[in-house]
Amino acid sequence: MSYEKYKGLVGQLCKALDVPDTEVVLQRGTLEIAGFELLVAHYSNDEQAMYLNFSFGIVGAGKTMHVFQQMLQSNMTIYGQDQAQLGLNPSTGGILLIVRVPMTDEIDGPWLADTFTHYSEHGRFWRDNLHNANDEMYAGPPHTHFVWMRA
Repeated sequence: MSYEKYKGLVGQLCKALDVPDTEVVLQRGTLEIAGFELLVAHYSNDEQAMYLNFSFGIVGAGKTMHVFQQMLQSNMTIYGQDQAQLGLNPSTGGILLIVRVPMTDEIDGPWLADTFTHYSEHGRFWRDNLHNANDEMYAGPPHTHFVWMRA
């Protein structure tokens, strides 16, 4: 598995999403579809996978701590079950949903497009319920109690 496999998968993804210029996507590493920026990446220290990073935007002033609590809760309860996790883009400070996709024979363009559609729904939830929420939503404490395990 190599960069060539990654290039082929990005080409298939572009075809499945009707994006005309795969080379531009490979050079820039970004797609914008349905109002979401999707960063596609391949790293030499993880040759057997590609990464889909969904940019969910920058957190508004005064909401950072509460959104971080929601990100932690989501990572522990939702995304801990699959290859996704919420994090921050160190360059922009924006929220990213990082999805590691193993480049196996079962993965193709339509599968990647379905994955994009699935996680776009997550992005809509984050945008509609956290980014665009009024400040009163954040007035109360989180409703979840965490039990920390020691490894």
